[in-house]
Amino acid sequence: MGEPSLGTPRSEPPTDDRLDSWKEIAAYLNRDVTTVQRWEKREGMPVHRHLHDRMGSVYAFSAELDVWQNSRKLRLEAEERRQEDQQKAETPVPSEGKGETTPTRQRWVVLAALAALVLFAAIYFVARSRTKGAHSPTISSVAVLPLKNLSGDPTQEYLADGMTEELIGRLSSIHNLRIISRTSVMQLKETHLSIPEIAKMLRVDAIVEGSVKREGNRIRVTAQLIRASTDDHFWSESYDGDLRDVLALEGEVAQAIARKVEVTVTGQENKRLTAVRSVAPEVYQSYLKGVFTLENSVTKADLEKSVGYFDEAINRDPTFAPAYVGLAQTYDNLGTVFVGVSPAEVRPKLIRAARKALELDPQLADAHVLLADVYQKQWQWDEAEAEYKRALELSPSDASAQANFADWMMCQGRTEEALVWAQGAREHDPLAVSGLTIGWILFQAHRYNEAIQEIRSVLAAKRDDPDALYTLAFPLIANGQAEEAIPELEKVVSASDRSPGSIELLATAYGRAGHRTEALRLIDELKRRRQNAFVPAGAFINPYMALGDHEQAFIWFERAYQEKSNILQFLKVHPFFDPVRNDPRFIDLVHRVGLDRDY
Repeated sequence: MGEPSLGTPRSEPPTDDRLDSWKEIAAYLNRDVTTVQRWEKREGMPVHRHLHDRMGSVYAFSAELDVWQNSRKLRLEAEERRQEDQQKAETPVPSEGKGETTPTRQRWVVLAALAALVLFAAIYFVARSRTKGAHSPTISSVAVLPLKNLSGDPTQEYLADGMTEELIGRLSSIHNLRIISRTSVMQLKETHLSIPEIAKMLRVDAIVEGSVKREGNRIRVTAQLIRASTDDHFWSESYDGDLRDVLALEGEVAQAIARKVEVTVTGQENKRLTAVRSVAPEVYQSYLKGVFTLENSVTKADLEKSVGYFDEAINRDPTFAPAYVGLAQTYDNLGTVFVGVSPAEVRPKLIRAARKALELDPQLADAHVLLADVYQKQWQWDEAEAEYKRALELSPSDASAQANFADWMMCQGRTEEALVWAQGAREHDPLAVSGLTIGWILFQAHRYNEAIQEIRSVLAAKRDDPDALYTLAFPLIANGQAEEAIPELEKVVSASDRSPGSIELLATAYGRAGHRTEALRLIDELKRRRQNAFVPAGAFINPYMALGDHEQAFIWFERAYQEKSNILQFLKVHPFFDPVRNDPRFIDLVHRVGLDRDY
């Protein structure tokens, strides 16, 4: 049998226990090769042929053979019963007292049997529907676990990860279905937890498991749905196609999942769910390598490598919109205080890439989020709000959009609304949008003890996590526990290769703890580095505020304003700025940044 065409579903065995020749297949079935070859031809025994290989080179899955064999046995038994019933029907039945058949009596017997059969069927289906209603609750939330790479080549891992992300992205467009974000599910890539345990952790009704297998430019995606409450595998399909049509394949898988969970999908959502276009395999590979490198980036060099992959995809196909989104995301990451690239250098590139992506495909929620984020950092508050809302309209399960919109709310001083949006983000991304996002908002709301508790909950599961230690230092310093923050921040400085952001916060902790000499030493280090590399002006504000040197702080406030440093987003709420809130210079700065308006 040849490989099915794109979009043709096939049952896939739960394991990849493959028999790689006619000899192995025959031995497994305890038959000779001639017999099993005849079964394949006459009875549809499931045998597959290798692509681009010599004639007769076949393989089969033992699980598929088991199912076929059981089905064949049932068919043979049914045929034997049919023949026996036919023989009985042809044998005369003596009538009472006369020794001859009575057709009238036979008709009544047949009618009675049919009536009993109809009654039984009615009772069965009523009972089944009641059971289904009682034991098969509506599925309103799904997690797509990382698809497994079954290609036998570890270098193809990027393909499985990329397709996982694409599938999640498509399903996230459905308003009536809560989808867990990629950042949470990827943490479960090598997990040994059971499906019910994973479902309980993520608080979902169903789990999607699956695999990706590539042979040349052919690709097979297998997916199965598992009901969380019963661990019941109630759907499984395989989709085969050419790598060129992989986007169409992803759309068909997403559409099939939506049908199986019986979620209501609007016409517009279905259009986005199944939106397809052909893409050259080499373009898609470059794009997925860029995504994989971006998601696993630690250093500036990693991010620059990711830029190279996205540029490669764009050069090969300037109309492939997702590559521009990936490029914009990489520029966004490059422009953080931890990497040390000037926002003035990367923000124009980010905006160009995101706008180009939306020019090619206005439905890309990720591009809207990226534009909203950069508008926010440039204090274009109305434009940022509009982009966030558009992203959430397109992808209501997008935890990144929800968390970033929470950040926008927080910058306006609307911290209670920000917490509501952040809690929603955590529902969609429970392992990533954890105590860090919530804790950061609680810190900005001056609720330090609650913030500390939230962030420590992350450290309980991820001890010495640099991001968690860095975020924890803020409420500790504000809560008068700067001395306690110092050893944790020293770990962060070491782990981040002495990034400007980590040095800034450690200098702030030293200053608030009364270690003036140490604080000034770190400030001097930042100034020396600023002579030869980019160090944001905003990195000097908090250390000088901690030392009580408000005049120096205002010098750097003004320089940060000229640079549009990221820290000025938080002017309205940041607790470290409280000592100068009534200073006319600060009030004027808040006005110039546009945060003295009510939204």
